Amino acid sequence: MIDIVVNASLLAADVAILFLLRRRPKPEVFAGLFAAGGIASLFLAFIFGGDSFGMMRVLAWAIFVHGVVVLAGGAIILWKPHRKPAIAALAIALVTVLVGADAFFVEPHWLEVTRVKISSPKVSRRFTIAVVADLQTDVIGDYERQALERVAHEKPDLILFAGDYIQEHDPQRRKELMRELRDALRAAGLTGLKAAMAVEGNCDSDDWPAIFEKTGIAWTKETRTVSEGDLQITGLSLADSFNTRLAVPESERFHIALGHAPDFALGDVKADLLIAGHTHGGQVRLPGIGPLITLSSVPRSWAAGMTELTGGRTLIVSRGIGMERGRAPRLRFLCRPQLVFVDVAPGQ
Repeated sequence: MIDIVVNASLLAADVAILFLLRRRPKPEVFAGLFAAGGIASLFLAFIFGGDSFGMMRVLAWAIFVHGVVVLAGGAIILWKPHRKPAIAALAIALVTVLVGADAFFVEPHWLEVTRVKISSPKVSRRFTIAVVADLQTDVIGDYERQALERVAHEKPDLILFAGDYIQEHDPQRRKELMRELRDALRAAGLTGLKAAMAVEGNCDSDDWPAIFEKTGIAWTKETRTVSEGDLQITGLSLADSFNTRLAVPESERFHIALGHAPDFALGDVKADLLIAGHTHGGQVRLPGIGPLITLSSVPRSWAAGMTELTGGRTLIVSRGIGMERGRAPRLRFLCRPQLVFVDVAPGQ
């Protein structure tokens, strides 16, 4: 309903701008009217957005639909009397369309597989860790199934699920999606695994562990540590993953701390490898600027990829497989979804 009201309001603004421009077809008039339309869009975003994600949704409509309409319409009106400004408006409209096509239709399902190599004297053999973060979906389709199949194809020795599996508020629909995701895990061959752990994400409902029922994949809502051989894994509770003062003691084993958010990396966490998701890498990144938002306390440079921390520790933050749903616009820009595989080898 809000989308209808917002788009009707923006359409009325489009018509008003083009009507006034037709009466006075001058570049400076067009620039002023276009700026006024931008201010009106911000006002609508503030009034109808409700929260930051809702505001982004309104602005996405304003930029990628109505902005293009006004630019193209203005170019047509200015074409004869002012050719150069008309060409400039058309060029901006074309760039906006191309950016929108990439952000909404290409990048969200253009999965990138990243391999990271680290070494440690605490391990006696090579092994591979798969990081599955932020599937965060409201449909289990071909893309989600293929991502899980890619995990299985790599034959990792350890799979770590960093939370945010399903984003669906309707209880009945969420129950269906959890069953479908569990079936997808089985179909991909990711069940019956002893070397796998899942933690909770901030988009997950209280019943999220049902996803992993009878799969052999261990899950935890509370912070707990398990050890086997020369490996130790601490799975963090959701609250602890956001705790910037969290303390985790050092271990003689190769120690992995797995949390949903990377904020815990700011604490006294003496693990060798810290793994998280949550940030989506910003989901929208701009050249020279980086992620616009990360919803995390860590520096923006830590919001995706590998960061070497003090004390020989390594932080790896996955951009995640999915994207923000609900009221948020469903897009990614210069920030493809990601599967991360960490190859750990003996060494200094």
